[in-house]
Amino acid sequence: MPTVSLLLFVLASAPANTAPVDPKAAVTAVLDDWHQAAAAADEARYFGHFTDDAVYLGTDATERWTRDEFHAWAKPYFSKGKAWNFKATSRHIFFSKDGAVAWFDEALDTPNLGPSRGSGVLVKDADTWKIAQYNLSIPIPNDVLPEVKRRIERHLVRSQKPPKSTTGRPPAKVPAPQTPPIKERAPAQAN
Repeated sequence: MPTVSLLLFVLASAPANTAPVDPKAAVTAVLDDWHQAAAAADEARYFGHFTDDAVYLGTDATERWTRDEFHAWAKPYFSKGKAWNFKATSRHIFFSKDGAVAWFDEALDTPNLGPSRGSGVLVKDADTWKIAQYNLSIPIPNDVLPEVKRRIERHLVRSQKPPKSTTGRPPAKVPAPQTPPIKERAPAQAN
């Protein structure tokens, strides 16, 4: 028993492992925790992962928010205890030569949007990685792109407010723009 006690004492007093943290593992941990914070509606933890000047780009063309604008928009969701639940199914991470900037893209499984993609930039602040930009998108399969493009164009035309008539007549209807057919291309080779 004295040998076991001595061994435990030696192990307990040994210096902690000070090996450098794998930078990919560190960025992965930040992004995973960020997504988990949204799923848990942990507002402080979620927004704590952003830089002060961060930008969040949502799926709608109007959704370009500073961190504080995004925080104000998302606050009601977090306050209700139900934000969103994104799970990365794959992720690619790259670093600047000096190791101070990381950029990534990730495939996401989302209950509300379906298969989605996130990409962004993180910057190293002392020993902590912070999200400086995040871009959420919904990849559109090439086979359905022509129809999606036509629907977006029709939506944009319909959402424009017609000019007020000065003649007392209703404004002329604006026809939906004609979209030329998109030539099918062979998919690009994966790297």
